[in-house]
Amino acid sequence: MDPCPFVRLIVESLALKLPQATKPAGSGVYPTTTPCFCKLRLKNFPSQTALLPLSNGSGESPPESSTSAAGFHLDGSTIRRLSGKPVTLRIEVYTGRMGHTCGVRCGKLVGRVKVTVDLGVSQTRPSVFQNGWMKLGKEPEKPTAKLHLTVKAEPDPRFVFQFDGEPECSPVVFQIQGNIRQPVFSCKFSADRSRSRSLPPDFGNKNSGWMRTLSGEKERQGRERKGWMIMIHDLSGSPVAAASMITPFVPSPSSDRVSRSNPGAWLILRPNGFSVSSWKPWGRLEAWRERGPIDGLGYKFELVTENGPNNGIPIAEATMSVKKGGQFCIDRRVSSDSSAMSLRSPVKGFVMGATVEGEGKISKPAVQVGMQHVTCMADAALFIALSAAIDLSMDACQLFSRKLRKELCHDHDNESFS
Repeated sequence: MDPCPFVRLIVESLALKLPQATKPAGSGVYPTTTPCFCKLRLKNFPSQTALLPLSNGSGESPPESSTSAAGFHLDGSTIRRLSGKPVTLRIEVYTGRMGHTCGVRCGKLVGRVKVTVDLGVSQTRPSVFQNGWMKLGKEPEKPTAKLHLTVKAEPDPRFVFQFDGEPECSPVVFQIQGNIRQPVFSCKFSADRSRSRSLPPDFGNKNSGWMRTLSGEKERQGRERKGWMIMIHDLSGSPVAAASMITPFVPSPSSDRVSRSNPGAWLILRPNGFSVSSWKPWGRLEAWRERGPIDGLGYKFELVTENGPNNGIPIAEATMSVKKGGQFCIDRRVSSDSSAMSLRSPVKGFVMGATVEGEGKISKPAVQVGMQHVTCMADAALFIALSAAIDLSMDACQLFSRKLRKELCHDHDNESFS
């Protein structure tokens, strides 16, 4: 099947130029030491926030440094709805800290700009709608701040997958294109808590960098969620990917939750030949529960590449709401604060987005995978296994005072890892 049409609206090269103060600061003049940020708004989409570095350059020259926003991802139905209509991207620029104090926004509004976007041709070729400086003020005689930005859209076709049930119920996975649903994978979940799942006998010796053991203190607690595993099979029945819980999820001392200091972990595995012992790690996913900006409580995830946890490069991280769930996204086209880490990452471009539900909800994870990262269906299976591990981690990170669903508690058959 062909991929689904997507368009990515990209906002990059963001920087701010503030007018220089030639007299005591007053209306329209801003101190250059103030931190700045902007909010990007597109109708019917959640707003995006990005930091703004200050530029000291003169004239219309490009800024010395810049940042990028997360951007907006438009699926086929949205593209059809908006094609032929002018779409307005609104950018609000603030000085001061992001967030709120006592319910009052901390940042001070500097000004707003608008960029009109036409998505009519963006499905087939890249389009640039703005590239350069824009004035934030409307009074020509007063010093005016300027915002530098590049706004463009480009085709971003993706393969879309949907679990037909919760991962612990061993569902079928469908590929979605419009109204067509075609089965492409089957899942087999097992929860063998009595021992580690049947990884190859010498896997720990060959991959010691990936394995992490529990301290004696944690083992003595006697409360742990371990041995979970999900195997992804193609339609012929051959295993093409797997997610194996290699570090049990246990509560921290004097606590009822999995914490950052003691995260649980999964290995995302890919086959390498036909031998049982030839499975190799593709990535390591760690998960824990912590307080954060989303609904007060959130699940935290971090994915590391195949180089190992000590020398590995973090590909992505995400915080999801305990109540609402959220999306885990791997997208290396967006620079983060750790820009040097981004440049070193072997993963480039949009890789995947996995959407899962929060606690107490029926979860049928949805997965999008960038077309350039899928040369065969086995490539997609890795991301299916990863999304299943993310969804199952939200169950494993539940408070230990809560009882898990029966599918997660019962030991299943002990089929070998083959």
